[in-house]
Amino acid sequence: MKLTTFSYRGRTRIGTIEGDSIRTVAWQDSMRQLIRRGIRPSPTYERAIPLADAQLHAPLIPGKIIAIGRNYAEHAAETGSPLPDKPIIFAKFPSSVIGPGDAITWRESITTEVDWEVELAVIIGQRAREVSEEDAMNYVYGYCVANDVTARDLQQKIDAQWTRGKSLDTFCPLGPYIVTRDEIADPQNLAVKTTVNDEVMQDSNTKHMIFSVKHLISYSSQMFTLEPGDMILTGTPDGVGMGRKPPVFLKDGDTVTVSVEGIGEVSNPCKVIAE
Repeated sequence: MKLTTFSYRGRTRIGTIEGDSIRTVAWQDSMRQLIRRGIRPSPTYERAIPLADAQLHAPLIPGKIIAIGRNYAEHAAETGSPLPDKPIIFAKFPSSVIGPGDAITWRESITTEVDWEVELAVIIGQRAREVSEEDAMNYVYGYCVANDVTARDLQQKIDAQWTRGKSLDTFCPLGPYIVTRDEIADPQNLAVKTTVNDEVMQDSNTKHMIFSVKHLISYSSQMFTLEPGDMILTGTPDGVGMGRKPPVFLKDGDTVTVSVEGIGEVSNPCKVIAE
């Protein structure tokens, strides 16, 4: 099942993607609340809506966003960092979330080094505390595509920690919808890609993760409780702008598109906000 949060004729609804159409479901609250209730939604008898006529939003606003750093060996190498022996965990604020087509924005008085990071996002479906790797996948509700947009100058030079540089408003595009767990046979064998203005920047596969999805869920749950509607961003492969020689960063007017095989793509324009 592919679940979307969308707007049509001024009304925001939850629906399922069926080919080139959206079927609204019998649920009036948010996607996060649907997940928390453990409900498998049923379509209404309303007429299907052409997908081209609807505006897709971020499928949900997570309760918390747990992100993983340096989870691909070649990405660690391009940043000059050693391979981690345990997952590196940081957080992004949920207020950074935007949807497909929304603008990634920033002020140059705050950052001039805005970078892209395609990631497989894992959505938690039930409360998880101290779960084993063997049981970890039972706690997954589904997956979506994420762009872990990062202000490298804040992250690397100014703050010397990651929260602000990862959490600026608009710095977490999500979408285009949630693909439920049953539709993804193996999350460790999915192609991931980033293009900027149609130029391929990242092109890899989740099989190259250092720590698997099930390991990340189990490991995180030893430290803090994962709640339904929480999200884990599983790390990015090599090809980020910071790792290029010379470095390349997003500019006003660019369009960045991130995709994950079997899930879809999220495309966003970039806009520098005038001071």
